[in-house]
Amino acid sequence: MTKIKTPYHHGDLKAAIIKTASKMLDEQGIEALSLRKIAEKVGVSRTAAYHHFKDKNELLSAIASQGFILWQKQTKAIFDNKNLNHQQQLTQFCHGYIKFSINNPNTYDLMFGRTLWKDNASSDELKKVAYPSFEHQVTMTKYWQEKGILPPSENSLRLAQVLWGTLHGIAKLVLDGIYTDNNNISEMCDCAIALFINTKTN
Repeated sequence: MTKIKTPYHHGDLKAAIIKTASKMLDEQGIEALSLRKIAEKVGVSRTAAYHHFKDKNELLSAIASQGFILWQKQTKAIFDNKNLNHQQQLTQFCHGYIKFSINNPNTYDLMFGRTLWKDNASSDELKKVAYPSFEHQVTMTKYWQEKGILPPSENSLRLAQVLWGTLHGIAKLVLDGIYTDNNNISEMCDCAIALFINTKTN
C-alpha cells in the first residue's frame, strides 16, 4: 500500500523536517539520522527534503540553531524577570544552563560539540543564531559586573567565556554519565556561582 504524501507549504515542510529530525535525534542518536529516513517519516519524497537541506550536516545545523533559539528565549526570560534580584538572575541562569543540557542532551552536543564546530562545518544559519546567543551572555555578564554581582575588574568577554566554560564542563560531566546524582549536580552549580560571586571581594 502506497503511503499518502502529506501536503506541506514551503515553510511548514522545513519545520516538519526539523521537528521530526530532532525527535529521531533524541530517540536514536545522530548516527540514525538521514534525510531519506526523515522524509519517509514526514511523508514526503526525499527530493522534497533535499530541497530544504542539501545534506545531513545542514540539517544538523538547523537542529542546533533551534536549540540556540530555545536557550536564548530562556535566558531572556530570566534576564527580563523583574521579580528576580541580580544574584537570583545569575543563579537561575547557571542552573538553567545545566538543566537545558540535561533536558536536550543530543541537541546540546550539536550546539557545542565537535560535529559542527571542529572543522568549521557549521552553516551560516547556525552562526547567525549561535554568535548572538553568546553575545547576549557577554551583555548579561557586563550588567552583573555593573551591579556588583560579578567582579568588575575582569574583562567582560573573558569572564563570560570562563563562566560559560565552567558551566559547559559541569554539563559535559553530567551528559557523559560521570555525575548522575541531582544533589551533586546542583551543589556543583551552587559552588561555581559562589566562587564567581565571591571573587569580587578578594
